[in-house]
Amino acid sequence: MIRVVLADDDVLVRQGLRVLLESHADLVVVGEAADGAEAERLALDTLPDVVVMDVRMPGTDGIAATRTITGWAMPRPRVLVLTTFDLDDVVFDALEAGADGFLLKRSTPAELVDGIRTVAAGEALIAPAVTRRFLSHMAQRRAGTAPADLPVPFTARETDVLRCLADGLSNAEIAARLFIGHETVKTHIKRICMKTGTRDRTQAVVWAYRSGFVAP
Repeated sequence: MIRVVLADDDVLVRQGLRVLLESHADLVVVGEAADGAEAERLALDTLPDVVVMDVRMPGTDGIAATRTITGWAMPRPRVLVLTTFDLDDVVFDALEAGADGFLLKRSTPAELVDGIRTVAAGEALIAPAVTRRFLSHMAQRRAGTAPADLPVPFTARETDVLRCLADGLSNAEIAARLFIGHETVKTHIKRICMKTGTRDRTQAVVWAYRSGFVAP
């Protein structure tokens, strides 16, 4: 079972999500929160696998709560940000806060369920529309600047894996593209995160674009 906490200030949204998720045998909602502070408390009390987090809530917002939860020692709950807003500041604040996934509320029910399963399995997920905005934003930020020298000594294979991560590939897709095992992919990602000082694969991708290691 994948244990889920729902954080959204709209009770109708929470109830609708609960009905949707619990129609699947492998998903169970173990708590609901109306703001970020309550989401943090529930995450501590219930130790869910995934927190589905809205961004704009009264009091402690979803970005602050995401930053708190992703800062906990592993194993920790994974955070899937689910929001109406795809504004640049919301997207980038969520990614920088360490969100493991980012989906828009206009996603289909199947996309949401698959997204929860994906982040629960330890992989990152960013909605395709959000990925395009992110790449466009990074391209504009680096327009007219020379690529940075590589500040971290990656191996050739780690370089390949990081470029695949930046392309938005899952672990399975990376393994297939590079003809390596799934566990080998995980090992490379762990080493990449250690070398870049990042918490997870999403943060590593942000680092790759900001450093100029990957060109949008």
